[in-house]
Parts: sequence; C-alpha cells; structure tokens
Amino acid sequence: AATATKAADGTYQFNVTVAHDDAGWDHYANVWQVVGPDGEVLGERELLHPHVEEQPFTRSLSGVKIPTDVHTVTIRAGDLVHAFGGIEVMLDLPTDAGQSISTKN
Repeated sequence: AATATKAADGTYQFNVTVAHDDAGWDHYANVWQVVGPDGEVLGERELLHPHVEEQPFTRSLSGVKIPTDVHTVTIRAGDLVHAFGGIEVMLDLPTDAGQSISTKN
C-alpha cells in the first residue's frame, strides 16, 4: 500500500507499506523506490534492518521532487537476495498542496 501527499513546496511525501518474509540480516526488504513512467528513480528509502517481527511495516520518505509532467508513479520494493520483485503499486499523484491519495494492492 502507498500514500502520496503533496507538500506546500511542491514536493511529495510517500508512506509505503511493505510486506516481506524477512528472514534476518541475510535476507530482508532493504529498499523501496518511487519510479517515474520512464523508469527514472525519483525517490528511494533505504531500509537498514530486518523487520522479522513487524510485518507488514510502513516507512515514509519526504521531500521527493516529481517533474510537473509526471502524474503517476510506481512504488516497488526490493530485498537483499532477489533485488526488485513482487507486487508493484501504481499511484496517482495529488495535484493540490495538502492533498493525499492512497492505493492498496
């Protein structure tokens, strides 16, 4: 699941919920990304430790600059073993400051 909120300065905050079968330090979800329609990574949240006992878990990323011609982004997560995979979430972006848009998969 993901939520995008547009800030007054035109940047975005993303709250992303990740579910992954973390198995400890050798195999855990270690990143999620905000990706534009052309495949450009617009934002990235590094996850520094396993979440074995906290599933699913939600983390935020603020200050993400999105080009004005981009209206939809993809959220994807990756792990230490398989890189990126699993369910990707398509998220429309809010147009007004203070507005939030959420989606769930």
